[in-house]
Amino acid sequence: MAALNRDPLTAPHAVRNDTVLAVCLAVAALVLALTVDPARSPDALGWTLLLAAHVPLPWRRRRPLTVLCLVLAAAAPYHALDNTHAAPVAATMVALYTVAATTTPRRTLAIGAAVIGGTLTVNALTNPEGFTELLRIIGWAVAVLVLGVDVRFYRQYVAAIVERAERAERTREEEARRRVAEERLRIARDLHDLLAHSITVIGVRTSVAAHVLAADPERLDREAVARSLDDIAEVCRTARGELRSTLEVLREHDTDARGPLPGLDGLPDLVATARLAGARVERTGDAGEVPSAVGAAAYRIVQEALTNVVRHAGPDPAVLVELRQEDGTLHLSVTDDGTGPPPDRPPGFGLTGMRERARSVGGTLDAGPGDERGFRVTATLPLTRPATTTDEGAR
Repeated sequence: MAALNRDPLTAPHAVRNDTVLAVCLAVAALVLALTVDPARSPDALGWTLLLAAHVPLPWRRRRPLTVLCLVLAAAAPYHALDNTHAAPVAATMVALYTVAATTTPRRTLAIGAAVIGGTLTVNALTNPEGFTELLRIIGWAVAVLVLGVDVRFYRQYVAAIVERAERAERTREEEARRRVAEERLRIARDLHDLLAHSITVIGVRTSVAAHVLAADPERLDREAVARSLDDIAEVCRTARGELRSTLEVLREHDTDARGPLPGLDGLPDLVATARLAGARVERTGDAGEVPSAVGAAAYRIVQEALTNVVRHAGPDPAVLVELRQEDGTLHLSVTDDGTGPPPDRPPGFGLTGMRERARSVGGTLDAGPGDERGFRVTATLPLTRPATTTDEGAR
């Protein structure tokens, strides 16, 4: 549809359809030449010129100006021989309409003036007394020119509407793809934070239980083994609950069914879980009331930072979690005195996910070696969200 509106030349079977039109007009011209004014019926040359005026019409859309010139080249001597003047008018008007519908208005005006001027000249030489017929022909020419220009503007208008609709459709598709990409990224971050944290704690507690079992089988510390297994079971229950919530969102495809966002009120559980894994975690400062998106981002950042401490800081690391509000901004830091990740270790998704969570609420995050040893993660999260930030990005 858009192609037909923008360029009539691309219409399917254009030449075939115009050939049928040319044949119909030729038949009508023959009938008019025989019946309208029998006294002026064409002779052999007149019949030839009359038919020749219809031959170029099948190619009127491809070469409108050339076809008009060929039609006029046959029609002008036909009129000059004083044959039936009504016969070739239809073919001339079709060619003139095609030019007006496919060229600029200025060019159409110039061509119309030339055609009308030629008509006046031929009429003055062949039929100086036919003033009424002259006015009729000029009226038809002007009407056809106006119709052609109007059709051209209408096609441009429809083409503009179609183009806007196509552009809007592309925009909707791009927006849908962007939302899908954002949702996939959000789910990937949630699964990474959840599974990495839980699996790390489970691995540490399993190692403790295995060490207790292997250290001195004859003097088995059953209480330590049971405590480790209980810790593993508790972590598994928590992870299973969070994983179920994430999978319910995927099954329902409903962004309003995600449940409450995790927030700063969940930090004590994170600290307790890290302590179960062997880290000596201390928490200082009071963040106070913060928006849910900021609280969720802070929760996930602290969760991933503590997971990295348990995985990379070595045995019994000392960890300090600090939070404070200042000038409408939440400042948080997680610092440990451990050995840190090996320098040749390839970067993972944890730090990338933390930076993405900070950016989702308009904040920034830095991570690197501590002042003397260990590792330090600091984040600055504004409490007033940018207009483009949503709660979805913080999950």
